[in-house]
Amino acid sequence: MLTVLMVLDAVIAIILIAAILGQEAKSAGMGGLDGGGNTVFSGKARGMDALLARVTIVFAVFFAAITLVIAKMTM
Repeated sequence: MLTVLMVLDAVIAIILIAAILGQEAKSAGMGGLDGGGNTVFSGKARGMDALLARVTIVFAVFFAAITLVIAKMTM
């Protein structure tokens, strides 16, 4: 059972990394401090970016829950 959870945790981690890397940048980093261009407050995410944001949240919750279960089982 522990091995299955660890494999599932690794798969979810890979999906989570892919979902995060697939999102567009919300700002230009330190270069966006001058107020020009695309800023953090430029609007809501749409389309694929909104989907990836939701997928990120869902898989982050799954990852945290499974990691806590694994930690509890190994104590």
